[in-house]
Amino acid sequence: MSVQKLVNEKGLRIDGRRLDEIRPIKMEVGLLANADGSAYVEQGRNKVLVAVYGPREAHPKYVGLHDRAVIRCRYHMAPFSTEERKSPAPSRREVEISKVVREALEPAIFSEQYPRSMIDIFIEVLQSDGGSRCVSITAASLALADAGIPLRDLVAACAVGKIDGNLAVDLSDIEDKLGDADMPVAIIPALNRISLLQMDGLFTEEEFVKALDLARNACMKIYEIQKQTLRQKYLQEKEEDNEKG
Repeated sequence: MSVQKLVNEKGLRIDGRRLDEIRPIKMEVGLLANADGSAYVEQGRNKVLVAVYGPREAHPKYVGLHDRAVIRCRYHMAPFSTEERKSPAPSRREVEISKVVREALEPAIFSEQYPRSMIDIFIEVLQSDGGSRCVSITAASLALADAGIPLRDLVAACAVGKIDGNLAVDLSDIEDKLGDADMPVAIIPALNRISLLQMDGLFTEEEFVKALDLARNACMKIYEIQKQTLRQKYLQEKEEDNEKG
């Protein structure tokens, strides 16, 4: 049985990308009228929609905290998001990713400004093609900003992995499945802080240091697109206000 090569002799991957190249990204904010904030991100074939509600009074009241807002996050994959139909019921993986995404976002939120309140983040993966947790963090950060929730900075996320013995950023689904390792990373640039670091597989110490550097660079590219997306939205709103005035 022949083994599929993930990197050809020219150093290009199956989809034609270089090893340090992220997939094409499209971002939008403010799509949902009934949410306080919303964002949609396409990264490669991943399609993720996020809605944010809050800050609002904690209900029931006993779940509220006296010194900060409670952040709740639900990551859900639509039944049609993968090649084989997924059960609509939440899986253990979705529960785990919900926790991971929340913990990656929490350090960026000024939650202490909203005691006894809650902020809900709903993530719907419409189509998945590897790296959906990272795309979800990127999209959720945008939706929080769109909701007007004070942030220390945006959170940007991207994975780096090892395919055919080579380090590569932003793995697709086939690269994730056939590769040797995968390491999702999220950063908060203004704090110079890593808020997510997971690893599946093995890196040497040298590979780990290089992989972390590649992940940071990829996250910074995504971070610039996040800022540009928000800037465009508010410039457009300003123009519309000026036309009305």
